[in-house]
Amino acid sequence: MSDVDVKSRPKVAMQLNPGGWHEGGSSVEYLTHDWRLERPVVNLDKCVGCMYCWIYCPEPAIVLLDRESKGPSKVKVDYDHCKGCGICAQVCPTKAIDMVPEEVKV
Repeated sequence: MSDVDVKSRPKVAMQLNPGGWHEGGSSVEYLTHDWRLERPVVNLDKCVGCMYCWIYCPEPAIVLLDRESKGPSKVKVDYDHCKGCGICAQVCPTKAIDMVPEEVKV
């Protein structure tokens, strides 16, 4: 897990600029929630805390619910950084993560 304090950085909105340049940065700095088509939803009754979703997530979008727990910790999704790729749902051995359509913002 990264030691970067995301809250201390200003939020950076990624704007499409076809043919233009974007300032470099990491997935921690850039938020991805504006263009996601589907979002993963974790069913905590099925989650066994195996952390496969955390291992395979290409973004810092899987977060532990309880770091102090001595047993398996459940997970939640950081929707500010989730891009909706669905890898977490594909690798989950208990099928605890469902991909649902993102709500359209008007």
